[in-house]
Amino acid sequence: MLRYVIVLCFFPGTLFSQESVRESGYWDSQYYYGAMLRHNKNVAHLVTDHPTGFILSYNHKTFGEKYWQEAYNYPDWGFSFIYQDFNSEVLERNFGLYGHYNFYFLNRNLQLRLGQGIAYNTNPFDIDTNFKNTAYGSSFMASTYIMLNFQKQRIWKGLGAQIGLSFIHHSNGSFKAPNTGTNVVALNAGLTYDFHVDEEQEYAELFPETDFSEKITYNFVVRGGLNEGDIIGLVQQPFVVLTAFADKRLNYKSTIQFGVEAFFSKFLEKEIEYRALAFNSSTLTGDEDYKRVSVFAGHEFRLGNVAIPTQVGYYLYWPYEYELRVYSRIGLKYYITDQWFGVASVKTHAANAEAIEFGIGIRL
Repeated sequence: MLRYVIVLCFFPGTLFSQESVRESGYWDSQYYYGAMLRHNKNVAHLVTDHPTGFILSYNHKTFGEKYWQEAYNYPDWGFSFIYQDFNSEVLERNFGLYGHYNFYFLNRNLQLRLGQGIAYNTNPFDIDTNFKNTAYGSSFMASTYIMLNFQKQRIWKGLGAQIGLSFIHHSNGSFKAPNTGTNVVALNAGLTYDFHVDEEQEYAELFPETDFSEKITYNFVVRGGLNEGDIIGLVQQPFVVLTAFADKRLNYKSTIQFGVEAFFSKFLEKEIEYRALAFNSSTLTGDEDYKRVSVFAGHEFRLGNVAIPTQVGYYLYWPYEYELRVYSRIGLKYYITDQWFGVASVKTHAANAEAIEFGIGIRL
């Protein structure tokens, strides 16, 4: 799974105009009751009870002072806190802080929330005291949540209500083994409170139709970080990913990508050495190349200076058969200038995360 990835690297508030003349926000709080998914055979023993918890959020409304606000039907940006109790002595509890966006549909009665942040687990894996926790090899991890709510604000004065479904993912992105992660699907219900109930909610239409399409441009990215393979005890190793791709911006929201990349992941070198020595039945010699080369296609959503890239790749050079030959990536990108950008992403093979990547790139 994704989740990213991904860590709380770019706050939604970076898109908020400091010149805005309007201030409007609301709180929401909701309780949830869920089920943990058996997404991996190594978590089956952890699915023993129903996770419960609550979500407390602050949401800042937008009214069209920036082009991205009007283009995406005036979404909210905000911050969330999630408390999750697995009702399990092995997994115990998670606490998370997130940045999020709310997108609206059906006359603003249907809300889709996308949140990304950092979470803390109270009882991670320990070889001596908690060897059953194969989900979390570290206390700190990345977390993503998706929520779809039917919401009605200002039912009585500033008070409103909402009900919906949530998906909450926790994973350290193989930063430290073990790392099967957890996925929880839940039913949530709660209340909203609007601080500015006496103010009119008028959405501006300030921007004319504009052609944002661009010619093909070329991008170069260097990513890196630390990760650990599935074998406990081989410790964390550095990795570097070199990427080159061409992209074509189609309109304000969408850019498509095609490219190649090379992976230099030292954890694979250690894993090859270990498997060659530890398993008599292994056909490995220990001299296999740990490097990989791939091609990929991708798409990027733009929201002002922030973008959400997603990519699917295929290894052309894959001398050591680690996981699948197909991989995916999802992340957050922040355009520092029109040319330079920073990126944080999670690379996965199906439901298994390989790495949380941090990088810097240039678009020429």
